[in-house]
Amino acid sequence: MQVDLPDVLAEVTEQFARYEKALVTNDVAVLDQLFRADSRTLRYGIGENLYGYDAIMAFRAARSPAGLMRRTAKTVITAYGRDAAVASTLFYRDSAPGKVGRQMQTWVRFPEGWKIVAAHVSIVDDPADKKTDQKT
Repeated sequence: MQVDLPDVLAEVTEQFARYEKALVTNDVAVLDQLFRADSRTLRYGIGENLYGYDAIMAFRAARSPAGLMRRTAKTVITAYGRDAAVASTLFYRDSAPGKVGRQMQTWVRFPEGWKIVAAHVSIVDDPADKKTDQKT
């Protein structure tokens, strides 16, 4: 299997950027397009476990559009062959100082294009904000 074929990486990177833009602008239609319409698609969120495309769509439709802006860091996209990839990123929100979000998505190429089949989002304390107490 070939890892990180340049054309595949470019395609998934483009879809990941499309996802990020749709997320921060609350473009629910695009977000719905990017997830695979399948009962086996899942999204583990910060406060919810969503099983199936319908549950993910319902969550997006009901979510407040306030406070969605964020900045990403350390994004890593790895393509496995021509039809599978994983996108991982850290994200920061001004509304959550001292916290860092972590997001992972599994992307698969289907006849209709690249789709997210599994996603996981979590928030933890930002290790960069921790100060060590050094004693001499």
